[in-house]
Amino acid sequence: MKQHIHFIGIGGIGVSALAKYYLFNGWQVSGSDLVATEITRQMKNMGATVHIGKPKASLITKKIQKVVFSPAVQKDHSERQAARKNKIRDLSYPQALGELTKKHFTIAVSGTHGKSTTSSMLGLLLVKAGFDPTCIIGTKLKEFGNSNCRVGKSKYLVIEADEHFASFLNYHSKIIILTSLEKDHLDFYKTLGNLIRTFKKYVRLLPKDGIVIANKEEKNIQKVLKGFTRRIIWYSRKQNDAKKVKSALLLPGGHNVSNALSVLAVARLLKIPDKKSFKAFSEFKGSWRRFELFSIKTPKPYTLVSDYGHHPTEIKVTVEAAREKWPQKNIWLIYQPHQYQRTFYLFKDFVKVLSSLPIQKLLLMDIYDVAGREEGSIKKRISSLRLTEEIQKKRPPFSILHTPNAKDAKSYLSKNLKSGDIVMVMGAGDIYKNLTLELTRSL
Repeated sequence: MKQHIHFIGIGGIGVSALAKYYLFNGWQVSGSDLVATEITRQMKNMGATVHIGKPKASLITKKIQKVVFSPAVQKDHSERQAARKNKIRDLSYPQALGELTKKHFTIAVSGTHGKSTTSSMLGLLLVKAGFDPTCIIGTKLKEFGNSNCRVGKSKYLVIEADEHFASFLNYHSKIIILTSLEKDHLDFYKTLGNLIRTFKKYVRLLPKDGIVIANKEEKNIQKVLKGFTRRIIWYSRKQNDAKKVKSALLLPGGHNVSNALSVLAVARLLKIPDKKSFKAFSEFKGSWRRFELFSIKTPKPYTLVSDYGHHPTEIKVTVEAAREKWPQKNIWLIYQPHQYQRTFYLFKDFVKVLSSLPIQKLLLMDIYDVAGREEGSIKKRISSLRLTEEIQKKRPPFSILHTPNAKDAKSYLSKNLKSGDIVMVMGAGDIYKNLTLELTRSL
């Protein structure tokens, strides 16, 4: 009889990857989530039983051996309560993934930005080099069967090690990549200092023979590694390999050069010939919702860029990469701020970045409300309209418009778009479902 595991929040990009791992290894998998998404539909198609809607304690039967929940799921969630009542072992996603990392030679990709692209690039390089890794990442790859999980037969495991809720403190890694570090998730950490201190704890979990691959251009990473006694391999866009990496990459932007340099450092540690690494870089086409390109034909021909970025720095480097790729084109940005608390804590950074982007038009949608993670007092103090008004003080008012929802944004776009324009749709909320998928429906 198959062992049975249940996932609460199975539509999450991380949780679903772990669920796929268990499916592949012969477990009976069930799960629940509040709304149906592209990911929950994919889980159903792969053989999982998925409940959509309000939590149901009856889903947790005594035949279940293990319950895994998203870190965002509260302790009073009825399915978690039912697990405890039935004396079923329940673990958070980071705890469950942490158990897996103990069984493998784990390479963890960490940092405020670049985790998904870097882990995707690394996973594909290891596949092409014959290492047959298992990969659990925060995006989908066409090369992995349009999945965020690949199960290999070797000892190697590539994961994204998320810093939110200090999740990465659960992981047991042999190699850690540190891509970047700046203030984010201040709803949890409150200060940048707390975030840096937690990263310090994280890297010190490495065994004595563990290795850190670190971005030398990041001052906060240098603070994390001050006094660190294990081996450090620094990388930088100033190193000799950078130009060669840039010429090999299909993806634009200096941040992607930096990501690739970290992967190159790991490849060299594993004695993968540079020739194979650069070939892999030249074949890497990117991943789901990371500068993902679509050619739209109607109502007028234009290029759509879909991107998950939701932090000021991510927006800045992604738009700058687009401007580098299309120096003479009109660029639109349709952005949906993600989470009231992030928008509140980083308000000045958002104003600074969004008011100085090299674009022709900015459409700002209402803030995406993350269920169970928002403070009521903050929601009353912040809004996209207020953000729009502040940005208008710093750039031509006509170049920014508050379009509350996807329907408004799409309507304005269809009336004002010109042939050949570049439309960037960015955000981590439902902008993907409500706008990107609508715009690409005819493809």
